[in-house]
Amino acid sequence: MTANAAGSNASNSEVLERLDQFAYWMDDCIRIPGLDVRVGLDPILGLVPGWGDAAGAIISCYVPYQAYRAGAPISLIFTMLSIIVVEAVVGTVPVVGDLVDAVIKSNKMNVRMMREELGV
Repeated sequence: MTANAAGSNASNSEVLERLDQFAYWMDDCIRIPGLDVRVGLDPILGLVPGWGDAAGAIISCYVPYQAYRAGAPISLIFTMLSIIVVEAVVGTVPVVGDLVDAVIKSNKMNVRMMREELGV
């Protein structure tokens, strides 16, 4: 491994640590008492009529942006963005969309895909 590759892996590792924290806050930071369920800020934003799901989707684009900066292939970035769009569109459906938004952890899913792609 060259010095640049080692530096890149260290840098990618640091980015992934930040993204893990980001995904935690967006997808899992709140435990619902009495249930074995965790939700984050993303489904809570989705409860705001009209703009909540759009705001959550825009914020979630941070993960594909960081994947792009780390040199991930365009196909992975497109897949990440597709997951975000599907979650946002489904989230607009009253009640059912909110439940789906709480179950589908798009940020965690995208960080996991990025981790697998980068091998970190």
